[in-house]
Amino acid sequence: MSDIIRLLPDSVANQIAAGEVIQRPASVIKELVENSIDAGADNVTIVLKDAGRTLIQVIDNGSGMSDTDARLAFERHATSKIKSADDLFTLRTMGFRGEALASIAAIAQLDVRTMLHGASIGTRLIINGSKVESQNPEAAAPGTNIMVKNIFYNVPARRKFLKKDSVELSNILREFERLALVNINTDLTLIHNDTTLHALRRASFKQRIGDLFGKSVEKQLIPVETDTSIVRISGFVSLPENARKRNALQYLMVNGRNMLHPYFRKAILQCYDRLITPEEQPNFFINLQVDPETIDVNIHPTKNEIKFENEQAIWQILTAAVKDSLGRFNAAPAIDFDVEDAPEIPVFNPTEGIKLNEELDPSYNPFATADKPRRSDDSPAVFRSSRINSGAPTDWEKLYDDFSRKRDEAIDEVVGSRINDEIAVQHGPVPSFANMADDSGEALPAASTMQLKNTYILTPSRKGLMVIDQYRAHVRILYDRYMSMIDEKSFVAQQVMFPEMIQLSAAQNVTLETIMPYLEKLGFTLSPLGDNSWSILSMPTVVSGKSGAEIITGIISVVEETGEDIASSFYRQVSLSMARSNAIHRGRALTSAEMETLVSDLFKSSAPARTPEGKQVFSVIDIENINSLF
Repeated sequence: MSDIIRLLPDSVANQIAAGEVIQRPASVIKELVENSIDAGADNVTIVLKDAGRTLIQVIDNGSGMSDTDARLAFERHATSKIKSADDLFTLRTMGFRGEALASIAAIAQLDVRTMLHGASIGTRLIINGSKVESQNPEAAAPGTNIMVKNIFYNVPARRKFLKKDSVELSNILREFERLALVNINTDLTLIHNDTTLHALRRASFKQRIGDLFGKSVEKQLIPVETDTSIVRISGFVSLPENARKRNALQYLMVNGRNMLHPYFRKAILQCYDRLITPEEQPNFFINLQVDPETIDVNIHPTKNEIKFENEQAIWQILTAAVKDSLGRFNAAPAIDFDVEDAPEIPVFNPTEGIKLNEELDPSYNPFATADKPRRSDDSPAVFRSSRINSGAPTDWEKLYDDFSRKRDEAIDEVVGSRINDEIAVQHGPVPSFANMADDSGEALPAASTMQLKNTYILTPSRKGLMVIDQYRAHVRILYDRYMSMIDEKSFVAQQVMFPEMIQLSAAQNVTLETIMPYLEKLGFTLSPLGDNSWSILSMPTVVSGKSGAEIITGIISVVEETGEDIASSFYRQVSLSMARSNAIHRGRALTSAEMETLVSDLFKSSAPARTPEGKQVFSVIDIENINSLF
């Protein structure tokens, strides 16, 4: 049998590697900018055409490359960052694997100009799909200028599945924000289709946050700072009152590198327990400084996943640091004492004599016996006080009888309701409206309802006890209602009395401009104020009284998350976002009538068991399971 195993050509191996390293235009920008930072650049400019689909150009003033280095840099596993395996444990550079440039060259057309500082002439390199077509001497500015053209031109399937330009540009802007946060000593400029989206200058960490996300976000932050032998933690967290229901800004960094670490993220969120609702998320920007030998960044080619040697200890230090900051800046809710009508409590002063506003009865004998009464008038009172006794009830027996009667009536009422509930479970009560059926065909009488923890609605069903999530149920109801209104084109715009201002990030602003025509058809009218700020002039009547800024940012988030074609899915996304914004949130107490109406409307839906995102709305506890408890 002939041999069948062979070595793959470098061009094929590079395309395979590119599948992990280069996922979209934002990945190219990440790798090239990190290379620029490693080369010592303090000024980096990014130029884009068609959201990176046509051109990605990164210009830096770093060290530049010689003729030989420029050619070798695009070979697989060629790097200047490490020399041996031991260097992996002392990494202080962003890149080290030697895969990024080779992967980029494998799926795009490259035009590279570079020159060393102090050299009289540079070099120009043309690469087409891993194949070097030419290399010639050419005048160039000190540093490196790389142009990546027609990304995925030779991988049609990958190019076909790139999202529309607005989605890809949003991904680029989010990647740019991450790069800007960890490189605050570098001037960064982002230009798209000849429009400057960002022009950031060197600044402090907090100023960089304000430059990226707006001064309003900068004012909401409180510092977090601690230094131990294991880790040094610095950064900022938001006050609880500034938590967001959607699109929270949450960034974790280690040794100047962005990372995704759910464990540490959970540690920060845990500090906000009982300070914010479960639907809200705080903003945070936390940077960890640790010994490079105690972390492993060589987990994935993107280098976003990082393993920590002292993970548990860092969790405890991080939690303590965030809680300390929230406490020092009075982020925890203070006890609000109602001083109105409060009794005046005198302050003890030892220099003053004690003054009693009472009349002492000299005939009182505390050692009285049966033959020697305590008082001459047999009165049980010790003091005769006009302040205490005036207006006090004297018919104590009648007062006690009234208390006992009301207590017995309350107990009878509770016991009676429990008996009625048991009868309802066994036989089914007569509802105040026609019975509704869930997706399993069982009848659901909504007349017998109660609320648990202001979150769940309990109602008997023929199979047992039905537990309904009130928030998810209302989302389902409102989503169907809004979709029906869109189909019937019955949205009515209403001008707001006081226009509301909304401050967006650059990424959100790009998405908003894309969906603006669709928002106007729904009744939203927005006016630009400059610097990614907008004024909301009118909204649909169905969302009147709600925060327009919250609704708009929710719509933007849904559009960014899905990345679907706007023409086919926008109204579904808008309906879902408005339903989330207007739904009855967990924690709100409901009246019996409100609960009955909610249950009734839910089971009029064609799909009451699931939310539009597919989450479970209700669950039935089987009667056999209930019986087993007793």
